[in-house]
Amino acid sequence: MKKLRKANFSGLGINIFRYVFATLMVLLIGALLIAGQGNSPAEAFNAILSGAFGSKRAIGTTIRWMTPTLLTSISAIIAFRSGIWNVGIEGQMYFGAFFCAMVGYEWALPRGLHIVVCLLVAGFAGMLFALIPALLKIYLNVNELISTLMLNYVSSFLTEYMTFKYMGFDSSALADAIATNEMQPTARLSTLIPGTSASTAILIALVLAILVQLFYKYTTKGYEFKMVGQNLRFSKYGGVNANRTFLTIFLVSGFMAGLCGGAEMCGYFGKFRTAFATNLGWDGVMVASIAQNSPAVAIIVSYIWGILKAGSLQLERVTSNNRLTINILQALFVLMVSVDFKTLLGVMKENIQLKKLQRQGKGEEV
Repeated sequence: MKKLRKANFSGLGINIFRYVFATLMVLLIGALLIAGQGNSPAEAFNAILSGAFGSKRAIGTTIRWMTPTLLTSISAIIAFRSGIWNVGIEGQMYFGAFFCAMVGYEWALPRGLHIVVCLLVAGFAGMLFALIPALLKIYLNVNELISTLMLNYVSSFLTEYMTFKYMGFDSSALADAIATNEMQPTARLSTLIPGTSASTAILIALVLAILVQLFYKYTTKGYEFKMVGQNLRFSKYGGVNANRTFLTIFLVSGFMAGLCGGAEMCGYFGKFRTAFATNLGWDGVMVASIAQNSPAVAIIVSYIWGILKAGSLQLERVTSNNRLTINILQALFVLMVSVDFKTLLGVMKENIQLKKLQRQGKGEEV
């Protein structure tokens, strides 16, 4: 028991060190990048904080960006914790968003029911699109990393084509103008903070994150999901139907991705337009990596992601820095957090011991 506690404490210490190290390195590199553009790092960081917390509207913008990031990270976590590389979250989100917008405009339902139906349709549309790579993997052994990546492009172009045909645009229509009609007010989520872009979709995201955390920690099915990811062969010997579990995990991950698309339509956008996602699927993948596939940690990381997203807009408005600077820092943070310090420290320790033994051997020869 003492050894187990010691191991857990050691693992916690390494994780804390990993996040602290990554934060310090990103701040240092960020300061150098900003200074290299001829700006004051202090003023730039102040602009970021002002853009995230400086007003009620700024706080709302932070929450607005946190919401889809958290939902897509949950989708990624469900897949990644089970060893499934579903990187097609953005494509599944597009599919869910399109059908949500259709139902939101075409159907006339009471307000509460209309929102629920729109979100469910979005989730099932994302699930349907996730079924394609799942079946390709099960029956043809097609690597899901490749198939989901390629299907992102298929979904983007397919939903653009469906919008083009549905709205009756001709070939002269500009890409930015290709969008569906506005969804009915009964299909729209309420604003969380009046006068801001934050919607009650954040409450849905938080509840789902907590439920997924509890599911993995306390349920038998959650244990099966983890077991499939950790050791597929062992899970088969343990009586788990690997193919069925694989399919279930993929579909649930796709449902979450589609639900995110629906939340974006019912919350912020109100209609489907092409290229609305702005790499939100990849944001979820990165947040899941930083959170080490923990839904509880993903809540915190998504909030930080929202701060950086909202802050980058203010950074670009009040300074000559480009918002891409923030994107670079986000990518660097993922890279720094991904460093396996436990293995690195182990290798360093072995090298020190080896050199010590070599010195002792030379001393004995003399």
